[in-house]
Amino acid sequence: MQFLRHYLLAVQFFTRIPVTGRLAAWVGFSPAMLRASSAHFPGVGWLAALLAAGVYAALYLALAPNPFAPAVAAVFSTIATVLMTGGFHEDGLADVADGLGGSADRERALDIMKDSRIGAFGAMALVLALLAKVALLSALGAHGLAAALAAIAGAHVLSRFWPLCIVRALPHVGDTARSKSKPLAGQITGRALAVAGLWCFGPLALVWQAQPAIFLAASVAVSALGAARMARWFARRLQGFTGDCLGATQQVGEIGFYLGAALSLRWV
Repeated sequence: MQFLRHYLLAVQFFTRIPVTGRLAAWVGFSPAMLRASSAHFPGVGWLAALLAAGVYAALYLALAPNPFAPAVAAVFSTIATVLMTGGFHEDGLADVADGLGGSADRERALDIMKDSRIGAFGAMALVLALLAKVALLSALGAHGLAAALAAIAGAHVLSRFWPLCIVRALPHVGDTARSKSKPLAGQITGRALAVAGLWCFGPLALVWQAQPAIFLAASVAVSALGAARMARWFARRLQGFTGDCLGATQQVGEIGFYLGAALSLRWV
């Protein structure tokens, strides 16, 4: 029951899916529970993957054999996940781009990242990230529906594991009193990280079974490299992480998974 409560709290915190009324009262709330719920962040990715894959498959099959079917499916599956999460992670990416792109000074960069207004760097990063997702999912769909669905399943789950590694490795440097990432300001335990890893096992095992081994290997490798590069960037520029950094890392990890999958198809 505690496991389920923590999972539902993660769904409530990281998505727009309503957990209200009696269900919310049963789930309960405390800062400690919210911190524990972070272990289920990849589990929230299951919901995003199911939604994105369902929309993608429905439109792909409905429009086939139209050559633009993969592109249309990619656009609307991306819209669906943005609506589900409320653009939570995309907002983090834009704020990080504005802060780190707008100033070389650490304190000034942190101040910019707190500003809710979007600047030129944030707008460019957001547009390019969305274009990258749509283009890569379209390219995967051009190779077949199975390849696109496998990439969606793996990307949404694994990309939500990498931010927890950053929390484990780096200190929180945001304004803890006002930060959206306040529950994550403390270090994540090894047990919580193991639970998050278990959430990733099922979808990645399905990808392994459904696609050639190089598909999964390349996808995980590029996704991990992207997340590692973000962690190094945050350590060098900020000496730690903020909540926006976690959202940006999820976005880079997701795009990296799609990129690795698309590249691997060259050798399949």
